[in-house]
Parts: sequence; C-alpha cells; structure tokens
Amino acid sequence: MTRTVPGPDNRPRCRWCGAIPEFFPYHDAEWGFPVGSDIRLFEKLCLESFQSGLSWRTILAKRENFRAAFAGFDFHRVAAFTEEDVLRLLGDAGIIRHRGKIEAVINNAKRAKELVAREGSLAAFLWRYEPVAESLPAPQTATTSPESVALSKELKKRGWKFVGPTTIYAFMQAMGLINDHVEECVTRAEAETARQGFTRPGR
Repeated sequence: MTRTVPGPDNRPRCRWCGAIPEFFPYHDAEWGFPVGSDIRLFEKLCLESFQSGLSWRTILAKRENFRAAFAGFDFHRVAAFTEEDVLRLLGDAGIIRHRGKIEAVINNAKRAKELVAREGSLAAFLWRYEPVAESLPAPQTATTSPESVALSKELKKRGWKFVGPTTIYAFMQAMGLINDHVEECVTRAEAETARQGFTRPGR
C-alpha cells in the first residue's frame, strides 16, 4: 500500500490526508510544524484529550467551537472556570459533551499555570522532551516513544489528566517535536526546514 495520496496540486501527501479534503490544509500548514506558543500547545493537549476514542476528523470539524467554548484555550482564563461553566459546556452541542474531558481541561489549565510559575513557560518544559531525530522509528510506524512515555508520566505526576503516552505522541507529531511526515510527502522537507529554523523555547 502506498504511503501517500495526491494532494490538490497532485503532489504526494501523507496517506491520512485522503480521508477528507479538510485534512490537506491542516496537514500542509500545521501538522509537524514547530510551535512555541503556550496557548497553542495547551490547546493541542486539550484537543488530543478530547480526541481519545474518537477521530481527529470529528475534533478538527469542531475546533472553532472548542476555541469559543474554552476562551481560546487561554489557560489563565480556563483555570477560573466553575461548575457553572461545566454545565454550560455540557449543554454546548458544538463540542464533545463529555464531563470527564471537560473537567480535565479545567484541571489541566490550573496545572498549566502551576507549571509556568515553576518552569517559565509551558513551551520550555514541553520542548525538553523533543526526541533526538536519529532515535525515531520510520515515520508513522509508532504510536508512542520513550519521550512520550516520560512526558506523560511527568505530567500525570504533576496532576494532569487525559495525557497518556499515545495522546502525548500524537501531540508531539502535530506540534513539530517530531517530523513524522513520510519521506515521500512534499510537506516533510518544509516541516524540517521550519524545525531547523525554530528556536527551542528556554534555550
């Protein structure tokens, strides 16, 4: 089975893009490109937790609704959410109405504030777990790594929820801590160029 599909310009992209047309712009402009924004990193951790047991297609279609519901994923604001907000969110048909995951976002926002107070930024902490490229398996052949296991364990120790090793690995793929585009994909080189020019937070 081929590992790519033709994109809108007929050049090869990672095969998973072929599921729906909306995946192509996400793949070409976001997935695998390095991110240093605390807000965007927190958002992705939250969205990956909501995806657990579901497809990214479902989450991507609702992403703007999630952003509106969770104050743009500004964890300083989300940390102040109350039970009234939980009930509001449980009544919001535009998001995934799962109490445990909603409460986890609020909990994790509080933990994010604590982490920033200790570490300086969420980005500086998370990027410490960037794998050495040479140690990675072939693209899209793994669902966890020693680094995703270690980061998951550390976050759980600090009180975070819905941050298992598989969730964290998907987060690393999406946020550019790993360039997991297959070798034949035209976006792989673009993501790698972005990674090479990216100043790692805290360094």
